Amino acid sequence: MELREERPGDSEPVRDIHLRAFGDHGPVVADLVGTLRQIITPADGLSLVAESDGRIVGHVMFTRSLLDAPRRLVEVQVLSPLAVMPEHHKRGIGSALVRHGLKILAKRSVPLVFLEGDPGYYSRFGFTPGGDQGFRKPSLRIPDGAFQAVRLPQYEPWMTGTLVYAEPFWRHDAVGLRDPSA
Repeated sequence: MELREERPGDSEPVRDIHLRAFGDHGPVVADLVGTLRQIITPADGLSLVAESDGRIVGHVMFTRSLLDAPRRLVEVQVLSPLAVMPEHHKRGIGSALVRHGLKILAKRSVPLVFLEGDPGYYSRFGFTPGGDQGFRKPSLRIPDGAFQAVRLPQYEPWMTGTLVYAEPFWRHDAVGLRDPSA
């Protein structure tokens, strides 16, 4: 398996991964990825793919967002989304993508990475509940346990406050869980 940065010709296979991995929510996630791709630059984001036998089987994206800290705004990253082709689950592909991405971001002096996700899965990478670390989630729709953060070496103790997602997450209504009965 090869891990590498996404290339322009990868957009359709990456879209297919998200459509298949996220089921009914797949179109929203795939459209979000398309929009985020337009704002990611080498200096402020990261889009990685996992390739096996010449086929893209996994994708992870890290996007620049902000932490509204008391001292000043802090540039942070949000890990979202992460997807692996269903027939390639349980092979360590998602884990390899996350670890590789965190390593790159640490070298880029990113202090914090946030996400919404399963604590049972993401704790293996050092993510813990954001609220327990002094961070406030950007929406009340995000379950407390799902709002997680990992501190990288450039983190400083004064960096607390509220996470502010990049605008495309709001435009695609991809923040937290909607209550269909509300």
